[in-house]
Amino acid sequence: MTNIHQFRVPGVSPVCPRRQNATIQFTMKTIESLPSPTEADREYYYDAKQQGLILMVTRTGAKSFQIRKRFNGNPVRLTIGKFPQMSIEQARKQAIESYAKFSIGENPNEEKDAIRREETFGGFFNQYMENYSKKKKRSWKYDEREVNKFLGEWFNRKLSSIAKHEVLAKHLNVTDNHGDYAANRLLERIRAIFNKAIEWGWQGENPARGIKKNREKSRDRFLQPNELPKFLKALKSEKNKIVADYIRVSLQTGARKTNVLSMRWEEINFASKTWRIPETKNGDPLTIALTDSVIKVLEGRKRKNKKKLKVDSPWVFPGVDANSHIKDPKKAWKRILTAAKIKDLRIHDLRRTFGSYLAAAGATTTIIGKSLGHKSPLSTRVYERLNLDPVRTFVTKTEDIFNPKKKKSDNA
Repeated sequence: MTNIHQFRVPGVSPVCPRRQNATIQFTMKTIESLPSPTEADREYYYDAKQQGLILMVTRTGAKSFQIRKRFNGNPVRLTIGKFPQMSIEQARKQAIESYAKFSIGENPNEEKDAIRREETFGGFFNQYMENYSKKKKRSWKYDEREVNKFLGEWFNRKLSSIAKHEVLAKHLNVTDNHGDYAANRLLERIRAIFNKAIEWGWQGENPARGIKKNREKSRDRFLQPNELPKFLKALKSEKNKIVADYIRVSLQTGARKTNVLSMRWEEINFASKTWRIPETKNGDPLTIALTDSVIKVLEGRKRKNKKKLKVDSPWVFPGVDANSHIKDPKKAWKRILTAAKIKDLRIHDLRRTFGSYLAAAGATTTIIGKSLGHKSPLSTRVYERLNLDPVRTFVTKTEDIFNPKKKKSDNA
């Protein structure tokens, strides 16, 4: 075994480096040539170029860069990186930055300890869900689903390690593969999670701050008059009768998808023909007037549920048993659209269809807004744009103005 006293490094006298604090010119060749110590657990070498930069070599041959400094009267040792994962130039640069922090009264070791103690993104997200989202947000299930779907790779990373360029890259990727709307909602969730972390004491910057959302186009799709008969015929033939009834009630009430899915019998007043939704998306209750045809659907559903389940279920549209309601009926919806030969129609478009036909029947935006539970008149103005019948009536009256009829002359 080579004795360290026999080992010669260019520019270093053959003495024990640990005792003499050997100073050498740090180069790849020089550092790679350093032997493992035999008389001590570790040996230290000082860089001839960068003051304060030290290389520690252990008995196992591991090599790491350090700096030492007296701070507030106490000796502080800071390991800044391992060789060769950290290059010599990177170590020199890091040594300068660390000494700069010492000079302004900051201890880089405390910063490293804080990072080690810092919560991971996944750990904090669990706290966010349990202590905020599930308690305060009606859309908490979407938080849980979307974050797990798109951000799972971040779960084991410290909050401070997630950079702005990564959030931007994620937003662009989701935009390309899932669309503008999905990408924007994910960006909002990332921003909200980091804002809540800051509110709860995390000392960091929100990496989603300043990233612009995609411009979203307002969707104006609804069942056209020529599509409606085909849709109703396909709906009547649908084999899943619970879903068929759910879709019919959605179409004829204009209520939101989640409200109809979770409709309870206790919310229905058959005598007054009303449905009181305890809480809508905007947080307020809403009472909906039910037509005779909807009442008929509900009465039939009540009888069929009792016959099928043998027990009373609190849900108007029960799932596999009496204790749950149906979820998103994607398969049945696809069958109905295929049978009706209708494309690009979503369940939420039934709500827009209801509002559009109210407008066509002459309802004012105030009535439409009240029927749909809109708080802002801006949400209802789309129905003025969709209904062209009143516009066509007045445009027709201009025919004589723009195309005056010529009077027949006496000589004609």
